[in-house]
Formats: sequence, C-alpha cells, structure tokens
Amino acid sequence: MVDEIPGFWAVVPAGGAGTRLWPLSRSRSPKFLHDLTGAGESLLEQTRARLAPLVGDRLLVVTGEAHRTAVRGQLAMLPEDAVVAEPSARDSMAAIGLAAALLEKRGAEVMGSFAADHVITDPGGFAAAVADAVAAARDGWLVTIGIEPTFASAAFGYIRQGEELPGHPTARKVAEFVEKPSVPVAEEYLATGHYRWNAGMFVVRPSVLLDLLAEQDAGFAATLRAIAAEPDRLPELWEALPRIAIDHAVAEPAAAAGRVVTIPGGFGWDDIGDFDSLATLLGDDDACSVLGDAGLTQLIGASGIVVPGSGRTVAVIGLDDVVVVDTPDALLVTTRARAQEVKKVVAALKEQGRHDLV
Repeated sequence: MVDEIPGFWAVVPAGGAGTRLWPLSRSRSPKFLHDLTGAGESLLEQTRARLAPLVGDRLLVVTGEAHRTAVRGQLAMLPEDAVVAEPSARDSMAAIGLAAALLEKRGAEVMGSFAADHVITDPGGFAAAVADAVAAARDGWLVTIGIEPTFASAAFGYIRQGEELPGHPTARKVAEFVEKPSVPVAEEYLATGHYRWNAGMFVVRPSVLLDLLAEQDAGFAATLRAIAAEPDRLPELWEALPRIAIDHAVAEPAAAAGRVVTIPGGFGWDDIGDFDSLATLLGDDDACSVLGDAGLTQLIGASGIVVPGSGRTVAVIGLDDVVVVDTPDALLVTTRARAQEVKKVVAALKEQGRHDLV
C-alpha cells in the first residue's frame, strides 16, 4: 500500500469531446463526465478517487469553461481553486503547462498529469508506479509511465525503452517516442519487449517542465508564468498560446536530449477510445453488454454493446458484434469493427450545422 506522497500534486486535464463515443459523449457532455464502467461514478470521479490516497486534496483539474460547473459539481469535496477553466481548447501543452505554472507558484515539489477519462483496474499497481515516478522526478527527470502492451494496437503511440537508470530500479531511459504505428509494425515492437504504450502520464517538477518548454519556445513558457503571476490576465493572454500537444512540445525533444525516463505500468489501463474498446471493457465477446438499465433491453442471440439512454426499450435479435446507442435525440447503430468511424458522423453533423447534436 502506497501512502500519501508529500509535496506531490496531481493535475487532471479534463478536455476533449470523445467524438468516437457519440451520441453518448458530446462536446457539452464529454466522456469524462459519464459513468462508462457501471461503477456508479463518472470517469472523472473515479480518477479523483484513484489519486486521493496519493495527494489528498492536492489536485488541480484543468477543463473547458463550458464544463466548469459540471466538474465542480462532481468534485464538490475539493477546494474552490481546484478547478481551473481554459477560455478555449489549446491542446495539452497549454493545459498542463498552465497547471505547472500555477503549481510552481504554489511551491509544489512534483506534479503528475493524469487524464480524466482513463480506466485503471489495479489502483494499487498504479499507486506503486506513480510513487516510483515521483522518486525519479525529484532527481530532475521528466518521467512518463509506460503501459505494458496487451496487444499490437495501432491506436496508441509507443515509448521505446533504453538503458536502466542508476538509483531507480524500475526506471528506464526513454530512447524515443513513436507515433501510432500500423498493426504489423506494432507486432514487431511487441516482439522486441522494449516498447510500452504511451498513455500521456507525465510526472515532473513543475519548474523542470516549464524550463524544458522554454528551451523549445521561450515565449510560451514565459506567458504561462505570467498568467500564474497574474491570474486575472488569463483571458487576455490565453489565445496567444500555441496549439500543440505536450508530447511534441516537450517530451519528444527532451527524450532526444536524453532527459526522459519511463516507469513500467502493468496495472490494467484503457482510454476507452471507442465503443469497441468499451464493449471489451464491459463484457465478453459472446454476450451483449448493457451500459445503463438492462430492463430497457430485449436481447436474443446478440452480442456487442447496447446503451439504452432514451427511456424506450431497445430490442436486438440475432446480430453479432453490434453497437446500439439510443439517446433522446439520436440513435447510433454500427458494428464493433467500424466503431472508429463514428467520428465521421460527428464531422458530418458539424458540416450540416447540427451543433445541437454534437
């Protein structure tokens, strides 16, 4: 059991619309606000519960202005200043960098960034990996937690592990970050035993992160620190920040310079990228999983996933690997194999001006 870690803060970026989970997840009600596991808590609430034993109330959520009220409602137990709202979405570097600047000003020793919409099945294993990551971060490293791959996925980026890090038994230096590969290339990666999934979990001293950013873009880091010094200037300064992911802005160049290490994470992880992965998470391949009130379904000889969310009964007969998501204003019917294409529906609705549906 890992105890609370002194001086350690958790940062939770809570953004994105989860377009591959439409019509359940939408821009005004993204996936982190939903209970997608049947646990009785939203993914955001589960994230807080997982981090609370390590940080107590030292948690900072960065979310969009449109979601501030809903986030505060789900995390009412946290201090008022635990939720920071971005005026607009500007990708992960701005969100995590803003948190780093605020925590640097508060005197935080180490921070860890953990997405609001991930599912982790072994909280104890997660806590142990985080504790190892914090120990390495105290020595000035940018640390990522590399997830042990369970199959050759083309949906995730990868981390190639290098040599061991003296003084930190579980840590390995990061040789490079690799973009999402094809399945055959991913199979080659797994065969070597040197690759981990990149889940976007970073642990680092706030000042180290901002200094690494400053080496690539001095103005970016300076603006984040200016906002932290004068929070009232957030609306004024925010729109000038670049739209770039933390991987491209900091992690990749830092890895190339030999300044990033990774800690292995074998604690059961999923980012629920689409309804196919959600179906895998919820049940077995031979049955039909129901997310919601099973009393609203009639399932005969069917497999896949059904989400009855409109109040009416959904009946599925003799269909394999089906996806049926029923909401009051939209109905999705597809297959698990084509679940990734749901984002095309969202794009088409936006082009048609149907913003009421997305």
